[in-house]
Amino acid sequence: MNAPISLRERGLELSDLVLFKTVAETGGVTRAAHRLHRVQSNVTARVKRLESDLGVPLFVRGRRGMSPTPEGRRLLDYADRLLALAEEARADLSAHPPRGRLLIGAMESTAAVHLPRLLSTLHARYPALDVHLVTATSGVLIAQVRTGDLSAAFVAGDIDDPGLVADAAFVEELVLVTHPSMRRPDRDELRGKTLVTFGAGCTYRACIQDWLATKGVRPHRVFEVGSYHAMLACVAANVGYALAPRSVLRASIARTAVRAHRLRPRPWRVTTHLVRRASDRSRAVEALRGLVVGGRR
Repeated sequence: MNAPISLRERGLELSDLVLFKTVAETGGVTRAAHRLHRVQSNVTARVKRLESDLGVPLFVRGRRGMSPTPEGRRLLDYADRLLALAEEARADLSAHPPRGRLLIGAMESTAAVHLPRLLSTLHARYPALDVHLVTATSGVLIAQVRTGDLSAAFVAGDIDDPGLVADAAFVEELVLVTHPSMRRPDRDELRGKTLVTFGAGCTYRACIQDWLATKGVRPHRVFEVGSYHAMLACVAANVGYALAPRSVLRASIARTAVRAHRLRPRPWRVTTHLVRRASDRSRAVEALRGLVVGGRR
């Protein structure tokens, strides 16, 4: 059983966490002292005092440097979160416009079609924001927002999580994309062909599988790709069929090499939501939300 990390006499200070994190990142006191512009003996003494206060060893000392113990890795996780929260609080309560780091997640289709204009406006209005964008499936993005690895994310479908709040951002019409030789995507035409799609956790993959089930079709084979560029190229080469937002197809140079079919009996529309943690009231996230909500009016 891991020894519990508990404080004794002295309170844990943010400066302790900065110093500890720097030693862990650099792998030694000498390099940490150089980065922090401190003397080596001061860094050594602070690390030892921190270990004494916590009652556990935080580093394994060796010839090649210092590496965190299991307790040290646990503290490093807390340090990352606490220092990020402190920076968020400082930026949020500052009299200046929103600033600091804003980590945004999005599905590839949203990032390619809808976000360029939105992020351009965000950058123009709030130049002090350091915006980072990552792409993944909706399932992965929701998990990363929940854990705090992302500030907010654009995901598809309804959100049923009490810890998250969502605002409608965009509405996508999903279309079946096939090789031009396929005139009518009925059950006989689709049976025995390959479904080209993203990996597990993709909302659109769940949509196409549900639609196929209503037709009594089970894909002969599933071919997973990592981008819409690859997906449309595979369909154009007659590898199989796929489901994609019509907006992506319109923006792709491959649109003339494939055929789009409206899903019957009704158009299949899915709302993309901007999700964030219910407890997050940071000005950076509110700035992003303001542009999304304002853009839908």
